[in-house]
Amino acid sequence: MSETVQVHRHNPKKVETVERVASLAQKYPVLAVTSLSKVRASQLMAVRKALRQHAEVYVVKNKLAIRGLQKAGIKNADQLLSHLTGQNALIFSTYDPFKLFLTLDKNKVYLPARAGDKAPDDIIVPAGNTSLPAGPVLSEFREAGIQTKIEGGSIWINKDSVAVKKGGEITPKLASLLAKLNIKPIRAGLAIALAYESGLIYAGDVVAIDLDEYRKSLVNAYASSRGLAIVIGYVTKETAPDILSRAYREALSLQVEAGFLDKETAPLILGRAEAEAAALEAKAREKGLQ
Repeated sequence: MSETVQVHRHNPKKVETVERVASLAQKYPVLAVTSLSKVRASQLMAVRKALRQHAEVYVVKNKLAIRGLQKAGIKNADQLLSHLTGQNALIFSTYDPFKLFLTLDKNKVYLPARAGDKAPDDIIVPAGNTSLPAGPVLSEFREAGIQTKIEGGSIWINKDSVAVKKGGEITPKLASLLAKLNIKPIRAGLAIALAYESGLIYAGDVVAIDLDEYRKSLVNAYASSRGLAIVIGYVTKETAPDILSRAYREALSLQVEAGFLDKETAPLILGRAEAEAAALEAKAREKGLQ
């Protein structure tokens, strides 16, 4: 009776990949899982250039990435590994997840729409000359609900028109029309699905900060806290001028009410007395008194 013994040989390339993932996970404090959906090689090169000396972008198969991260023994790795689906790139970085998001967002580009894409925002076709000659393409404009006219042999769009609303699916004909108009509505690039730092896992929408809105909220918070500090008399270098000015006005008003004469209050007190005397005189004349 014979036994068939199967010998499993290690694949040196796969072993090297697992070791590489483990090494990077131990070297860098931040790891981001990014989707490669709609990402082109040229964009990946641009991201690598933008992150040079601050991060390493590693495209690796999910199973090998999982083994590498497990080998690195990073805290809460299992939660992160469960989200490795589809085609991904791992970014190992010294940037915190928020700065990493801003860097990636800055390097996104606009691409032509394809059939089946979802509109990221309302797609607006601007009014004006399309430079397209009149012909069969007119039917594509009609199907998209875009009003046109023929002028000088070319198609003109009467007014800014919404070709598809945010979240709507882009049909094959609309994708073709947008391409003819050189409208590129799909913003594409590396997008963070999850980020990992010091055992904490951040969802992609958590790190996706709007810098302009964040700046506005800081300005509003500063204005509100400064206003409150002035009201309660909390003195700092920012509030001192306003608090002293307010105290001066209140003291001056109190002196005027009390009739305390000095070089600053005299014009106000005498002016008010003169006004009151004039009003009294006018009232007396109304009653026939001289």
